[in-house]
Amino acid sequence: MTPIALTIAGSDSSGGAGIQADLKTFAALGVYGASAITALTAQNTTGVSGIHQVPAEFLTAQIDAVFSDLAVGAVKIGMVAQPASIDAIVAGLTRWSPNHVVLDPVMVATSGDRLLATEAVEALRTRLIPLASVITPNLPEAAALLDEPMATDEAAVENQGRRLLAMGCRAVLIKGGHGQGAESTDYLIDANATITLAAPRIATKNTHGTGCSLSSAIAAGLAKGDSLETAVRNAKAWISAAIAAADRFSVGRGHGPVHHFHGYY
Repeated sequence: MTPIALTIAGSDSSGGAGIQADLKTFAALGVYGASAITALTAQNTTGVSGIHQVPAEFLTAQIDAVFSDLAVGAVKIGMVAQPASIDAIVAGLTRWSPNHVVLDPVMVATSGDRLLATEAVEALRTRLIPLASVITPNLPEAAALLDEPMATDEAAVENQGRRLLAMGCRAVLIKGGHGQGAESTDYLIDANATITLAAPRIATKNTHGTGCSLSSAIAAGLAKGDSLETAVRNAKAWISAAIAAADRFSVGRGHGPVHHFHGYY
């Protein structure tokens, strides 16, 4: 069987994040990628200059077209943008019941531009998170989902992870890229344990699309039949290498992309 993953997310016109990053990640990891686009962004490495929402009924049509024909092994969800998109995604996931759903609760772009409407946050919390196999917030996103300050130590991170878990998802991966120190430490939390995943912190401004790519790498592993822990460990190693290789590129004047195909050139 060909492993297939579906990304439901926004399009990044500069190619470094969103749908484009997701499909590059799937391809780099040997998974066939399909997509359902929630929004078009006019975006480059310096910021987002416009967002055009895809109508909810057309998002539904994309999801149904993919699931009705392709054997989707895992779904990655990124930028959902608006409440109507969340409604369409929730209905689609309920209708098609995929085995694995990786939800990256994208709220703000690397450039600082907001990508999730304020009125959509509650729908994300109450309707989409309960359907997820794993959610992958970074430290600021975890804090925003809980309406509290960003965690600054391991105990606080685990406490926030446990409360996010109580929202109904099966696991939480809190990413430590926004933290301090020589290592970037992620925490994978489920009902039974907390697993700590550390990697050297890499000094580069080229981190555009990091979160999108990590969550897609996890979905790729799940589509290939890996356990969640194995998928997360492999994705962490892969994204760390992609960040380390990012400065081989000279793309744009702002936060450039990671190197998705670092294993090939």
